[in-house]
Amino acid sequence: MTVTVVGIGGSIRPESQSERAMRLTLAGAEAAGARTVAITGADLVMPFYDPSLTERTEAADRLIRTLRTVDGVILASPGYHGTLSGMVKNALDYVEDLRDEPLPYLDGRAVGCVALASGWQAAVTTLNALRSVVHALRGWPTPLGAAVNTGEVNFTADGCSDPQVEK
Repeated sequence: MTVTVVGIGGSIRPESQSERAMRLTLAGAEAAGARTVAITGADLVMPFYDPSLTERTEAADRLIRTLRTVDGVILASPGYHGTLSGMVKNALDYVEDLRDEPLPYLDGRAVGCVALASGWQAAVTTLNALRSVVHALRGWPTPLGAAVNTGEVNFTADGCSDPQVEK
């Protein structure tokens, strides 16, 4: 059986630091034999989650269809004002649509959390916020989470400026 991992995150800006970090993390999952899916940038532009609405946009449908079938999740968020971005939080709000599934919310799935900010304080508080949301959604945040200070570390299309962070 092949394990499937979805990466959710980034920002509206294509090739943002958080998207590049997420893609690097997904590449590690692929190297370990997993099949991966990325949901980032424009894929995360969705209306604010409204539980009273039954119709979903194609982007919201894809997110929920994907989450329904994966074994693991990687969340990558930029740190905005000391917490995860509204775009990533809104995507996580849509996980409510899985409440009546055999595996509700993120139950039974390992969730890796990656937080990036221009400063340690915001990176660490964003990582803590991601881990708290994962717990609330019945997921299991992996013991290793990454808080990355983008003032010191840079992600490019080829990898990371710090070999230890890349590893």
